Amino acid sequence: MIDRRLFTNFDWTLFLLVLLIAALGVVNIYSAAYTYAPVGTPYFLRQIYWIVAGLGIIATVCSIDYHIFEDTAYWLYGGMLFLLVVVLVVGRTSMGATRWLNLGIITIQPSELMKIIIIMALARYFVDFVPPDGLTLRDLLYPLLLVGIPALLIMKQPDLGTALLVVMIAASMLLYVGVRWKTVAAALLAAVPTVWLAWTRYLRDYQKNRILNFIWPERDPLGSGYHIIQSKIAVGSGGVLGKGFLMGTQSHLRFLPEQHTDFAFSVFAEEWGFLGCLVVLLLYMVLVLWGLGIASRCNDRFGALLSVGVSAMLFWHIVVNIGMVIGLFPVVGVPLPLFSYGGTSMITTMTGVGILLNVSMRRFMF
Repeated sequence: MIDRRLFTNFDWTLFLLVLLIAALGVVNIYSAAYTYAPVGTPYFLRQIYWIVAGLGIIATVCSIDYHIFEDTAYWLYGGMLFLLVVVLVVGRTSMGATRWLNLGIITIQPSELMKIIIIMALARYFVDFVPPDGLTLRDLLYPLLLVGIPALLIMKQPDLGTALLVVMIAASMLLYVGVRWKTVAAALLAAVPTVWLAWTRYLRDYQKNRILNFIWPERDPLGSGYHIIQSKIAVGSGGVLGKGFLMGTQSHLRFLPEQHTDFAFSVFAEEWGFLGCLVVLLLYMVLVLWGLGIASRCNDRFGALLSVGVSAMLFWHIVVNIGMVIGLFPVVGVPLPLFSYGGTSMITTMTGVGILLNVSMRRFMF
């Protein structure tokens, strides 16, 4: 029998907040793709289809006890590692990256789904392992192994942005668990030769160019620096109140690249200005803080860790994407949750939202 308290404790505030942000995203995608030649289903309609699919995923995730994820976390982790290997072998390549796996009916991006799986795997590990005085370097060996293997496979695709997000989500969860200051200092010192090794051995030329363009975008204004220059022009030209809906020149004259996906926020900033951006940022802030509030009210450790992980995933997506489009971070392929066009991104975000709602509904049961 289904406990009626599950329905009476449903978090309608979180649910409606997510729908509001997603609705703003659909309106923005309509504007971003307004001048596109009509080929097939319009992007904004496809986004609505993905939102509806995401609502179905939320309903599915909420219908089961989230502790099932505790029992299956390592199995899901192993399955996702297998898919990441399969992608490298038979995955679909687009724009020089092999990130997509064609399953016949749909095409998925396993690296996106790994963000959710790594949260489950780390939460499962730290349920049984509770460091009394904070994590030491020895304590970090197994968690780093859990995170390092998928991060390296994702970098191999190559997808540096997603790999960094997986690492940042894991780092946030480790800080929540507790890390000794000596461990943090040692990790920062170890990062110096790691960055040097990555720069000299592993980063590709286009990835190095993105970092150099972050420092000096005018070094190649018509080439590798074009994206960030046009994005900053779009954001700055919006002013305080914006140019108005469907009135953005950077997007409608097609100066802004990837304007319905990675640079969707640039389109919004140009049309709605500083005040519109402030509203969206406030909505995102409430979303992240609401997730952390669910973690603080949760009565069991696994649920709290899941909530912190999902909140960290949302937070880092928001920070990296918006930082990227305004020139604070290098350009990486990181979508803005619920706002950028993309099926796998929407499904991943909605799965995370479903987990938050699940934990919130069942917080009284443990």
